Amino acid sequence: MWKAFLSATKDRRLETFLLNAGDQKLQSAAIDNGYRIYDELGPGLFGNVYEVVLAERLTRDGLKVERQRPVPITVDDQTFDDGFRCDLLVEEKLLIEIISADHLLPIDSQRVTTYLRLMNLPMGLRINFGAPSFKQGVRRIRNGHAT
Repeated sequence: MWKAFLSATKDRRLETFLLNAGDQKLQSAAIDNGYRIYDELGPGLFGNVYEVVLAERLTRDGLKVERQRPVPITVDDQTFDDGFRCDLLVEEKLLIEIISADHLLPIDSQRVTTYLRLMNLPMGLRINFGAPSFKQGVRRIRNGHAT
């Protein structure tokens, strides 16, 4: 009986580890490509420019990327099909919110947290291409409510 329990526990740990490793690869691909785009184009363009280029680069890397995907929300038992649109959704797992601003407000990170919760996604990236350096513009955001 214990052997079956330990085996099941190990399988779950391994599954969790493998899922996290896959998530890390998605984040790394997005961050690496984002850095190259920031280095090539520089800061200050409109966010949609960075969005288009990042989506193309990730697609070229063999990843499934959706741009401006409509996300339904339900309020008071009423569903709104176009509640909001996420900038990029990679492999149905990684939400990327693109910003191009010289300074950010707390709501910019809170928005990503809310999107993650509503979409039931484990993680997201907020990339601000308007920051003085790419490193200062990237923030990983985890969803504490994902199931």
